[in-house]
Parts: sequence; structure tokens; C-alpha cells
Amino acid sequence: MRGLAQAKIENMGLYLYAGDHGITDEGISLYPKAVTRQMLANFEAGGAAVNVLARQHGVAVTVIDAGVGEGTKNFSQMAAMTAEECSERLLAGRVDAREAAGKFELVGVGEMGIGNTTSAAAILAAIGGYTAVEVTGRGTGLDDEGVRHKAQVIDAALDKHALRGAGALQVLQSVGGFEIARMAGFLMEAGCLKLPVMLDGFITCAAALVAVKMEASTREVLFFSHSSAERGHGRMLEELDGDPILDLGMRLGEGSGAILGMHLLKCAMNLYHDMATFESASVSRSEA
Repeated sequence: MRGLAQAKIENMGLYLYAGDHGITDEGISLYPKAVTRQMLANFEAGGAAVNVLARQHGVAVTVIDAGVGEGTKNFSQMAAMTAEECSERLLAGRVDAREAAGKFELVGVGEMGIGNTTSAAAILAAIGGYTAVEVTGRGTGLDDEGVRHKAQVIDAALDKHALRGAGALQVLQSVGGFEIARMAGFLMEAGCLKLPVMLDGFITCAAALVAVKMEASTREVLFFSHSSAERGHGRMLEELDGDPILDLGMRLGEGSGAILGMHLLKCAMNLYHDMATFESASVSRSEA
């Protein structure tokens, strides 16, 4: 990817994007959107699960407030963001990627945003041509009735905004999240810069789906850390032709899976560089 015969992974970073979602007004999550701000503070203080994993594996975490407090609009009533707001986040993500390329050989992306599994499922349903029921999961722990309601909200929004078969940019603006838009910008610029990126779960893959549909070359730099427990993630991976490294039923988000994937990729690179060959270890290839 980087165009180097002897590429190494010495510095790793995780960009963690947070944003609020107006669609929470429709009761699609067990938790209020105020939790996003509280978790953002926890990330910055170093107390979240992803911070623990990052310290263990030597990953520098950059926390990005992509729209906490401000938040997107309730997309069951109107477009989640204006064209200008969407463009601003895409551009900001590209700037983030240029910064990352100057510091890291491998980066991961993670996210936090109450309501963002609803946005991700809506994006997948619109771009992939699925019904909401096929791609809508429990998110933070909804029961069966909660999942049915969430799917109904998504289907109604897709019809309201005429998104079935629409272009990726229109889908993103209509039902996306500020953090998803900024991640999409990050991924597209990473593709331009040949910067390898380890994706986390369902939400980061939604950003990747948008990015790949807008700029196909983005796909060339993507790694997929895991297949999560969220219902639509398997279909999301199929849309992206993604081969997940792990399948452990993970569902935390935050970039936790991305860090584990980054660690395994670094292990593989270390084996490539440091493991003895048969010749250097004087191992015979045939019987004497």
C-alpha cells in the first residue's frame, strides 16, 4: 500500500470521532444523546476501554469532536445535515488524514455517538438496497420491539428522502452523522495518501461504504478488524468486499476492535521482518 519493499509499522494512531444524532428524538436508543458528551470526556481523560487497549498496544489516541452538542437534525423530519455541514465534515476529515499520514504508518478509526447505529443502518439500506429490517440491530441493547420501531423509523426516512438508489453523498447528507461524514473524508484522503487504515465495526464501515462509493480508490487502503454482533455488519462487509480479521461477537465500538486488528497486523509485519528464513536458520528443505 505504501509503495515500500520493506515497509514497517513503528507508529500507530487511532482517530476517534464523536457526534450527536437528532434521530434519538424518535426513541431509537436506550440512552439519551447526553451520554455521547459524557463518553467524550471519558475518552479525553483516558478512562474508556479503548484507552486501556491503546496504552497496552502503543497506539496514540486522537479524540475528535465532530459535532457533540450541536448534533445532526432528526432525519425522520428533515435532512440530517445541510450540504454545507456535510461538506465541512468531509473536508475536515481529509485534513485529519493528512495530519495522520505525517505521524503514523498505520491508523485506525473509531467512533462514539448515541443513535449512530441507526444512521449506519440507514446508509447501508439505502446504498445496498436492503430493507431496514435486514440491517437494523440492537445498537446499545434494544429489545425486539425496540428494533422493530427502529427499523420502521429508518424505512420511513428512506422513503421521505427518496434515498433508495440515491448517490452516496445524498445518502450521507440525508441520514448520516457528523462523525460518519468526517470519517468518510478521512478515509478518502487516506486512499489518496496510500495510508493504511484499520476499520473498527459497523459505524466505521458505514463511513467506508460512503467513501468507497464516492472514491473507489479508498478501498485499496482498508483493513477490517472484526465482524461485530450488529445485525447489518455482515452485509456491510459484503458490500465492501471486506475480510474481517476477527469474529468474536464484539459490539463495544470506540475503536476497540480496530486496536486489536492493528496489533495483529503489526505482529504479522514483525514476523515478516524478523523471523528467520530456512536458509538463515540452516533448515534443510529435503532429507539428507
